[in-house]
Amino acid sequence: MPPTENNHNSPAAQREKQLVGLSSVIAAVFLTSIKLTVGLMTGSLGLLSEAAHSGLDLVAALMTLFAVRVSGRPADREHTYGHGKVENLSALFETLLLLLTCVWIVYEAIKRLFFEPVEVDASVWAFVVMGLSIVIDVTRSSALSRVAKKYDSQALEADALHFSTDIWSSSVVILGLLLVRLAPVLKLPWLAAADAVTALGVAAIVVYVSIQLGRRTVAELLDAVSPEMSERMTRAVGAVPGVLKVEQVRVRKSGPEGFADITATVDRAVAFENAHDIAARIEQAARQVMPGADVVVHLDPVAGDHEGMVTTVRLTATRHGLGAHGIRIYDSPGGRALELHLEVPDTLRLDEAHAQASAFEQELRAALPEIERIVTHIEPAGDTSAMRHATLEDEVRVIQAIQSLPGRLGVPSGAGVWTVCAPHEVTVHHMGGEMSVSFHCDLDPGATIGDAHRLTEQLEQALRAQVPNLNRVVIHVEPAPRSDPGFVRPGNGAEPAAAGADAQSGELLGRADVDVD
Repeated sequence: MPPTENNHNSPAAQREKQLVGLSSVIAAVFLTSIKLTVGLMTGSLGLLSEAAHSGLDLVAALMTLFAVRVSGRPADREHTYGHGKVENLSALFETLLLLLTCVWIVYEAIKRLFFEPVEVDASVWAFVVMGLSIVIDVTRSSALSRVAKKYDSQALEADALHFSTDIWSSSVVILGLLLVRLAPVLKLPWLAAADAVTALGVAAIVVYVSIQLGRRTVAELLDAVSPEMSERMTRAVGAVPGVLKVEQVRVRKSGPEGFADITATVDRAVAFENAHDIAARIEQAARQVMPGADVVVHLDPVAGDHEGMVTTVRLTATRHGLGAHGIRIYDSPGGRALELHLEVPDTLRLDEAHAQASAFEQELRAALPEIERIVTHIEPAGDTSAMRHATLEDEVRVIQAIQSLPGRLGVPSGAGVWTVCAPHEVTVHHMGGEMSVSFHCDLDPGATIGDAHRLTEQLEQALRAQVPNLNRVVIHVEPAPRSDPGFVRPGNGAEPAAAGADAQSGELLGRADVDVD
């Protein structure tokens, strides 16, 4: 399913990310230049190490600017998940640069401490440069961190983390220069080595930060996520109404973009439209945990805990492309028995229809092992089309037969009231050489559905007796309006009134709708 709209890669987001990246490049150029100049003037290893550090900051800033430009490109045929991993690669490259810097700083510090001592000129300019460096690093680190959090950019976050370490390392360098300046005042010659020692302190800080950044970068390149993220998403999806069980949750990130693949089970009796609604709610729940994520939901239908036998029979028939009705379950001394009507396509041969019924029964026995005996009555689904016109004689014969029914048919209801049919909207047509008829039947609104069903069965039997070539009879029952003159409700226990039958018979032709197409 498509992801919801998010602002990670919008034009405004790209402009803001590139602008803060460009400002970082400009700041790195400035700091590298002044640190290198003053470091060469004073001979301070701390300043030269900071100049080297800032030089790599410049390379890292250029890499970050390139990464945020590329990561904003939309997905294409070769990069179906987008270009977000470029930011992770940028962060990994920045980590390697930091570690290389540390190797050089440690090497120079050990050489100065034990092999080639160098006199350091702790001039005022050295303190000015380092103070200015701290001010600039605080400003750009804050700007980078703010935009990184706003757009979930690992490249900018790595850059911000990188430059925040410059604040601490610059402070350490200032401390070393201060101790060198105090060495002759306090008459403690060994303080002259403080510059090299503070350089080792800078290296230690950079190594620690590099390792932390590298671990996070490699983890995201390997699609690792925190267990807490997966657990939160599993709980959120499991709380969605209609979800029976969360089978699998897979989460990955590609730069600022998040992706989630979720598999959940739902009751197989749920309609397709309702299942789609459940999937949509799962997407919303997942995006509450990972905003803006591209979520793919797979639903597995399973039997619900409270699924009845009748539902199981109907769902099994549907999977075989068949219809099932008239389902009856009987308890007998020999075990539980199941009888039903199975609807198959009209065009099937008997052997083909029997094969479909046998496959259906085999699956049903596996699903309902408590059923000892299954009897299926195979019947055509009635899905053929009318191919011939009904003759006028056929139409008249059917209408006359229907006209004669209401006056002599009725069913005593549970309240002792006779239920009488008032037929109308008659349709007659031919199907496969046999006649088919349908009509509406107005009944007492107080009649039970059982009474209505028994009456339609009597009507169908009576029609077939009068019209021999009648094949299909469809009767639609509906409650009669109280003001309908064609409907007569006799008193308790009374036979249907003849007047009511005459009134219905007289109006039938006027209310009939005979379809001869």
